[in-house]
Amino acid sequence: MAGYKETPRQKMISMMYLVLTALLALNVSREILTAFVIVNESMETTNKQFSAKVEEIYADFEKQYTINPNKVGEYWDKANKAKKYSTNFVDYLNYLKAEVISQTERITFEEADTIDLARVKAKDNFDQPTNFFIGSDTKRGEAESLLDSITTFKENMIRLIEEDDREGFDLGLKTDGDYRDQDRQKQTWAQHNFYHTILAADITILNKFIAEVYNAEANVVNYLYSSISEEDFKFDTISGEVLPKSNYIFKGDEYSAEIFVAAFDTKQDPEVFILEGADTLPPGQIDRAKKIDTKNGKGIYTLPASSEGTKKYAGLIRLTTPWGATKDYHFKHEYIVAKPSATISADKMNVFYRGVDNPVSISASGKADAQIKPRMTDGHIVRTDKGWVVRDLSASAYETTIKIFAEDNGKEKLMGQKLFRIKRLPDPIAKVYGASADGKITKKKMLTNPFLLCSMPDYVDFEYDYKVMSFTMIIPKGGGYISTEKSDSKMFTESMKSQIQALKKNDVVVFQDIKVRGPEGSRKISSINIIIN
Repeated sequence: MAGYKETPRQKMISMMYLVLTALLALNVSREILTAFVIVNESMETTNKQFSAKVEEIYADFEKQYTINPNKVGEYWDKANKAKKYSTNFVDYLNYLKAEVISQTERITFEEADTIDLARVKAKDNFDQPTNFFIGSDTKRGEAESLLDSITTFKENMIRLIEEDDREGFDLGLKTDGDYRDQDRQKQTWAQHNFYHTILAADITILNKFIAEVYNAEANVVNYLYSSISEEDFKFDTISGEVLPKSNYIFKGDEYSAEIFVAAFDTKQDPEVFILEGADTLPPGQIDRAKKIDTKNGKGIYTLPASSEGTKKYAGLIRLTTPWGATKDYHFKHEYIVAKPSATISADKMNVFYRGVDNPVSISASGKADAQIKPRMTDGHIVRTDKGWVVRDLSASAYETTIKIFAEDNGKEKLMGQKLFRIKRLPDPIAKVYGASADGKITKKKMLTNPFLLCSMPDYVDFEYDYKVMSFTMIIPKGGGYISTEKSDSKMFTESMKSQIQALKKNDVVVFQDIKVRGPEGSRKISSINIIIN
């Protein structure tokens, strides 16, 4: 078992560590902090996937232990020790993450234990994290304790490996490298990882350690699992198994399932009998059942899904034992036949607007998001970081249909469709910053913010930043006279400011010919009246 090659998981961890090291060499800017957050999120996602994969190995291991506890028990006990060592170490690393965030961000441990790195304000702080990990003349830093924990973890894990196989068995978590700073001065492992390292990098490094722990755990448990000979449990406890391709079947499709004897010799084909609509198949009623074809120890059961609803069947697997007798293993199963269906809804309004991104939610029954393929009769629907959006709607179209297709057994199936209206984005409402809802404002406030802005009407649940391009200001002078001034931007001109300064209480200022730039170009919007308070 010696001479291990680097696994894909190890290669990915190494690649992420190279990215992290490169980021540490750069000056800290907003872009660099954002990059740390992205790398950290990727590490956290990877860790969840690693953990799930390891749990799958344990599930298979436990199944074999249940079949033959006497022969698998030794390896299963070692696997449980590996799980304990890994769980305890990951818990400790998660504690370090929460504690350093708590001390640096000055929040409670409970808050720090759940906060996302993106929401941490002190991501670029390195003084407190350095004090936490490196310590001082009077205080031992946590990095030394972490180094001790890594050493202990690796010693415990390697003891689970047979002595002859330990050489070359890679557990990762290297701590004995030739560590140097940017000036090529020698550093300890703790200094190399945590001295003057910003909080964002520390959290990412700790998550990288978690990934290596899971990788080490997977390597050890896989080693233990492969140490079990398949023939050890070939003829032990046997149970009938049904593995359908899907429990959720669309009308017009076929239901397909593999029925076989678990952990049995595939050289012997059993007899499989099935009775549709039943909960059990007693041996005395086997003449009512249908015998299905078998190959390599499996029975393949296929029937058309011609009607909707919950379907069930029961059966038995008849097997010839090594000593020539026959033995029956009973099974039952049920599945659902349903019409294809999809849900399509606009997130903001019940219409789509031209020139902007319109968020939309789509889903299909029984299908993962990655299997969904939407299409439109006008415009385009694309997936973004925030979800699906509709865009590029043509000026001549007034409605469009979204059709949802999904992958189904290697083909595309239409799951549903929905018609949407297409409209021009509504005109915004011009405003003077600081004015009340009824248009009243003091001269001081008006001159403090000498510009026009605009926002969407309250009835429009949609955000778009219209830009004011020009406007005309009119001030009635009495006697039928008015003063008119024009601005070619959103700002008040100096002449406008002078006239506003001379206004009295209850004087009215009219802003008209307001031109704004929107998603489809420029347009004029309604005038507004402002009353001096």
